[in-house]
Amino acid sequence: MRHPLKTAAALAAALIFSCNAFLHTAAFAQTAPSPEVLKDLAPTGKLRAAINYGNSVLAQKAPGGAPRGISVDLAAALAKRLGVPVDYVEFQAAGKAFDALATGAVDVGFIAIDPVRAAQADFTAPYVIIEGTYMVLKDSPLKDVGDVDRPGIAIGIGLDSVYDLFLTRELKHATIVRAKVGGATAGIPVFLEQKLDAAAGVRQALEGYAKDHPEVRVMSGAFQQIRQAMTTPKNRPAGLAYLKVFVEEMKASGFVAESLKNSGLSEVAVAPAEK
Repeated sequence: MRHPLKTAAALAAALIFSCNAFLHTAAFAQTAPSPEVLKDLAPTGKLRAAINYGNSVLAQKAPGGAPRGISVDLAAALAKRLGVPVDYVEFQAAGKAFDALATGAVDVGFIAIDPVRAAQADFTAPYVIIEGTYMVLKDSPLKDVGDVDRPGIAIGIGLDSVYDLFLTRELKHATIVRAKVGGATAGIPVFLEQKLDAAAGVRQALEGYAKDHPEVRVMSGAFQQIRQAMTTPKNRPAGLAYLKVFVEEMKASGFVAESLKNSGLSEVAVAPAEK
């Protein structure tokens, strides 16, 4: 028979946990979306969400071909909260997804924050942070990311990716060789075909390739912390304000971490709360 004092203590602990959970949820709970929010985020009566398969951290295809991943889960949760259906608009590269967002062809996107892009779209705080790094041949003399920015070094990179934008600003000596397409692994073919010194990309994508190709290695350091955020076209203030609160709630509630875990990406860092 269970001791009555232990039972009471367990009940008290459970009550405290429930109260804390309630307060935690209440602190982030949003009110029902206003007409202005719905006009900004679902002007056609549905939420048109840009899904970028070019970054496997954000989206993948399920065995049956349906989209899955953190961006898909966030879009579905947002549509449910807005009370509208979701329409997944699929892209193979971030640049294409951003172009659709900037022109209003989609209502929300999942795009890395960059000052160049901020001129055409508005961003929430990040929900995940991923690393931009380099892949080189296994016997390359380049050991650290700091070794790459030297005269005579050429880097393969995906067109219009956030690391393309970043490295275009930051590199002082190395040369960028852009692929004709975007995507987290788009720099790999040009790196191999043109015998370049390195390929730049998202760590998870590069490591996925290197796992099956022992002739290459991925550097342990990072040249960039890529802040992935939710995005909406310019001049949608009510929608943007709603998205900002939504993202903070999804991080704080554990939704983002659980979605990443379900995608097999538990190592990806959930962004800290926005101060």
